[in-house]
Amino acid sequence: MAKEKIKAVEKRAFNKENFGKLYGIFKYLLPYKSKFVIGLVFLVLGSFLLLAFPLIAGKLIDVASGEGTWWLNDINSITMSLVAILFLQGIFSFFRVYLFAQVSENAMADVRFDLYKKLLYLPITFYDRHRTGELMSRMSSDVTLLQTTFSTTLAEVIRQIVTLIAGIVIIFVITPALSTFMIMTLPVIIIAAMIFGKKIRKLSRQSQDELAHSSTIVEETLQSILAVKSFTNELFEKARYKKSLNEVVSLALKTATFRAGFISFIIFALFGGMVAILWYGALLLQRGEMTLGDLTSFAFYTAFIGGSIAGIGDLFGQVQRAIGASERILEIHDESSETEAPESSELEKFKGDISFDQVNFQYPSRQDMPVLNNLSMEVGSGEKVALVGKSGAGKSTIAHLLMRLYDGFEGSVKVDGQDIASYDLTAFRKNIGIVPQEVILFGGTIRENIAYGKPNATQEEIELAAKKAHALEFIASFPEGFDTVVGERGVKLSGGQRQRIAIARTILKDPSILILDEATSSLDAESEQQVQLALNELMKGRTTLIIAHRLATIKEVDRIYVIENGKIEESGAHNELIDNVKGTYHHLVNLQLVN
Repeated sequence: MAKEKIKAVEKRAFNKENFGKLYGIFKYLLPYKSKFVIGLVFLVLGSFLLLAFPLIAGKLIDVASGEGTWWLNDINSITMSLVAILFLQGIFSFFRVYLFAQVSENAMADVRFDLYKKLLYLPITFYDRHRTGELMSRMSSDVTLLQTTFSTTLAEVIRQIVTLIAGIVIIFVITPALSTFMIMTLPVIIIAAMIFGKKIRKLSRQSQDELAHSSTIVEETLQSILAVKSFTNELFEKARYKKSLNEVVSLALKTATFRAGFISFIIFALFGGMVAILWYGALLLQRGEMTLGDLTSFAFYTAFIGGSIAGIGDLFGQVQRAIGASERILEIHDESSETEAPESSELEKFKGDISFDQVNFQYPSRQDMPVLNNLSMEVGSGEKVALVGKSGAGKSTIAHLLMRLYDGFEGSVKVDGQDIASYDLTAFRKNIGIVPQEVILFGGTIRENIAYGKPNATQEEIELAAKKAHALEFIASFPEGFDTVVGERGVKLSGGQRQRIAIARTILKDPSILILDEATSSLDAESEQQVQLALNELMKGRTTLIIAHRLATIKEVDRIYVIENGKIEESGAHNELIDNVKGTYHHLVNLQLVN
């Protein structure tokens, strides 16, 4: 996966299709186009102004040596002209950088917001295919790369192109013979740069791939640190990481070898070319075919041109990477979204009748493994129904389909006699509450986590929900009370406390249909008792679907559905099913020693 991520941001070729992808991001600059255009004006003016510097500097040499005349014949006046150019250049550069920064910061903030909004409304199937780390990379690294491109790289590309073209024109005007001689030395350097550059880029990509692989090892180890310590596999992980680092070092040194050879060649070729140009320039100077000032101007312009040639290659590489980043971001934008929630909508409360009729389903990532097979079941309004069965039987899948987390099933799922697909998605999910086995809390306060079920809830409503969830007592025991920070994913609270916060959150949401997905299976006996009291309060007056492994918690439900291989094998009350000694439910109860 890490290698795939690196390959996704490789440089892209310059063609119409790839530039179209970059334009897909460039359109975010359009609301700020006036500032962008003004910044471009300052950029072009600054570039031309800087190009005047070598010409005037050369005239200063000529006037000082008495070899030439100019409209300014005073050394001090010419020097002040140079100072004025530098001063104006500084002003132009300031406004250019400031304006481009304003444009890029605002535009990339828009990109991040739109990307985040898109991620919020993508279906669960999307997250089944993508790792969180990969998506975070697109939100951070790729957008940062684009921000650099639009704030500095794009401006530098334009500036270097202007400098290169104008510089070449000027040197051919003032020193045609020497300029022709210089141009003849460039092909050797360019061909060598292409050969070395291709090899270096290939090795650099391999090095990046391996570095990403080593980073993945660190990420996985830290995320699973409890498992590492539990199995005492520190030595194994160290060896795995060391092996990856050795490969990184090996590839990096190989890349450095080629880079060192290339630099050595460039130094020899570049300075050799300079010696040749100086030799020819000295001959022209000796013959009187050019002045010392012209030679000085030529040297300045040559340095500018050389810097532009070197800079453009690197800058175009950055633009190619930006195209790759644009592609990765636009891939997310091109994904099909769930219906975007309206800013406000009137909530129509459900009665809570649920029916599954001949439902067949397999997860998109596992098309060859059916999960539900012609499953049919009925749940009346206000009923408490339990789903039991072995792991993988399809219990959680029923809840997923009821919540419309997945589409693409055969048969029908209806709520209050109406197909679930016909409801507004946001209004539909507002009618359903879920308390999962593994509660995930946000890193804020207890108050913020409870209020997540109803963001505009008053303090009185939050306290009442906490009281009904049997959470008020332990919340009051904290010095900060409702302002207690729960920590990342709620790590500062015990499992039972997290569950009761989640129950309070769901009570505040006040759903018509409730799903309890093994809500007490990971708790100790005392915590389970407290949570069960809270759940009993939560289930009052609601249609409740209970997914349970611990069968002791479902004796009092209205009906139990026993699911096996995606089908309903048995259904009935606890006492009915336990009397069937040959039934699956009786067998499951015996396994747990529940009578």
